[in-house]
Amino acid sequence: MQNYSLMHWSSLLQRGKEVVNVARSVTPIQKLPGLFSEPLSRVQVSSMAVKENLILLGGFNGELLCKCVNQPGVAFCTRLSTEDNAITNTVDIYPSPSGSLRLITANNDCHIRVFDAQSFTLVSEFAFDWSVNNTSVSPDGNLLAVLGDSTECLISDSHSGKVISSLKGHKDYSFASAWHPNGLILATGNQDTTCRLWDIRNPSESFAILKGNMGAIRGLKFTPEGRFLAMAEPADFVHIFDTQSGFLQSQEIDLFGEIAGISFSPDTEALYVGVADRTYGSLMEYKRRKDNHYMDSFF
Repeated sequence: MQNYSLMHWSSLLQRGKEVVNVARSVTPIQKLPGLFSEPLSRVQVSSMAVKENLILLGGFNGELLCKCVNQPGVAFCTRLSTEDNAITNTVDIYPSPSGSLRLITANNDCHIRVFDAQSFTLVSEFAFDWSVNNTSVSPDGNLLAVLGDSTECLISDSHSGKVISSLKGHKDYSFASAWHPNGLILATGNQDTTCRLWDIRNPSESFAILKGNMGAIRGLKFTPEGRFLAMAEPADFVHIFDTQSGFLQSQEIDLFGEIAGISFSPDTEALYVGVADRTYGSLMEYKRRKDNHYMDSFF
């Protein structure tokens, strides 16, 4: 994102192209009976997800926009809440156990909402006792990690919203989570400057604590095959942990500027770091280097 403009960056061609501009009025192009959709303008993007040929954007005033990558215009957009502080903190796209594609949002109004990705109808809505800063869905689509303005992190049933277990150990509010592809390990990032790792088969306590340098852990990403975990602080530092070493071996990337987000390429050969600094705003690309003799890797 740059000045209300969503850009697609091609690492092969080394150039960017505007995909959608949300400074202007955005009118949804998909018209379906009973679909609650409305035009939006000057959306300050607070969250983003790209998956399964869809781009999902959340806004600081509770907005939600969905665009199909290979189609012009925005397919669906709406305001999820009319509350004053209803930031769309997290958006994601995931396949449900039934095989249908789902869109999920977490907002400051204490709600998680699930939409059908084809009809954009609201499938489920779950309310919690505190602002939901982050949610993530397990690889099998059955569990939700729910994190927010609480020292506890919740594991809920993705169909009913019923709380299954409570993860206790963090000392402040949580902002990030990520599931290992095996579906058994959950990583949670907290304002107490730590990431805790949980085995959901034994959620009574975390089995490891990964520490940052200075700030809250705001971003967590596993590589698609689960070999590495990237952990981002609000500014200056990204840490990469080798899961095969039991998270004991790590690399620290020291950069300059506020970190807007992190993402691995699908082939795990690159790590991208968004820098939101007004002066040094950029997208940084780190290539994976390999020592084939030692079968070792680093970025």
